[in-house]
Amino acid sequence: MHLILIISLQQATPVWREGEKAAAAIGFGTGVAVAFLVYRLARRVPWPKPFRLRFAALHLVAAPLASLTWYALSVTLESLVPGYIPDVQGGSRVEMHLMLGTIFYAIVAGVAHAVEGSARAARAEAMAARTQLAALRAQLHPHFLFNALHTVVQLIPVDPARAMEAAELVADLLRATLEEQRDEVTLGDEWGFVDRYLAVERIRFGERLIVRAEMPEDLLDERVPAFALQTLVENAVRHGAAPRVAATEIVVTAAGTASELTLSVRNSGDGKPAPASGAGTGTGLARLRERLAVLYGSAARLACGPAADGGYEAVLVVPRHRGRAV
Repeated sequence: MHLILIISLQQATPVWREGEKAAAAIGFGTGVAVAFLVYRLARRVPWPKPFRLRFAALHLVAAPLASLTWYALSVTLESLVPGYIPDVQGGSRVEMHLMLGTIFYAIVAGVAHAVEGSARAARAEAMAARTQLAALRAQLHPHFLFNALHTVVQLIPVDPARAMEAAELVADLLRATLEEQRDEVTLGDEWGFVDRYLAVERIRFGERLIVRAEMPEDLLDERVPAFALQTLVENAVRHGAAPRVAATEIVVTAAGTASELTLSVRNSGDGKPAPASGAGTGTGLARLRERLAVLYGSAARLACGPAADGGYEAVLVVPRHRGRAV
């Protein structure tokens, strides 16, 4: 009889050990599941500012509930393991689950609140950046439109037909400006807008304004800040062509490396530098620099100064990232 009992125990030992392994796996799996629920709860209830007692009370209640849920799930699933009898009467196991569960709850909830806090800060920063960009665009839009309208006004008494042509072009510019809400556009779209702006200025200056553009086809899908190239070209017209009686040539070029896109606007002249702040209201280039800082941080740069062969040159460098702007 004793021999039979000993043989039975020896045969049961492997089953018992397998049951312990299964129970350990169940404890880990149920713990991960409860931790995921705690993480979701903490993300849905962000850390309040100012701190509220109701928030603390929520976690003080949720922590033991999560621990007991972990314990109940573990015991229930362990009872389904063949040959394994879970210890449901030992108070030490309940205490262990409460203690470990509370510690894990605090860790998971802390991580969740830290992640949510970072996400909220990032969203706030992005919203502030979008608000700032919208404000800068609002200041930039009327800037060149007023100049274009001034061109129309100047033409009315001397050449009504050309004034009508210019007015239609200005209306087209205004429509495009009001419809454009993107912070970045493709170089092709930007150059198309600049070309229409230059058409207005060609009516005004006639043969005194010569424009030459070098835009490689493989760069036209690259993204640039909206109205950035237009600002540089307008600056060249205002401070290059407008003050001079002789013809002024404006050369617009684009070049790219593996990581950067470079736009250059150079105007011929007597070598006198244009005002550093930009044209018109004196804020054109300053606003462009602010927008570059918001969009790219230190990854973009704008340099302006006398050109080597006379005149003035503005060079804009932005990070290169191919793709249609949205």
